[in-house]
Amino acid sequence: MPLIGDTDFSIIILMKTTLNLSDDLVAQAKARATKEHIPLTKMIEEGLVLRLRRQKGRAPRKFKELPVSPRRGGLRPGIEGTSNQSLFDAAEA
Repeated sequence: MPLIGDTDFSIIILMKTTLNLSDDLVAQAKARATKEHIPLTKMIEEGLVLRLRRQKGRAPRKFKELPVSPRRGGLRPGIEGTSNQSLFDAAEA
């Protein structure tokens, strides 16, 4: 909390804000805060700090262009592209 003043006195500045959150989200957050023995306000503040810290100083990601094969035709006969086991078996062959 910001403090204003000198050694004789201090003033604590607090800001109250109204948030419109979904009932389900608030219920989950209250349950977690109760379980962790912390006030809901502190939990919300921690979440905001984490989110703001994560975004701070981060440039937008530029994705590397991946090479594309010029070949046509798809998978070899007998390999099912939607089956992990089929792909795994083909990789071991």
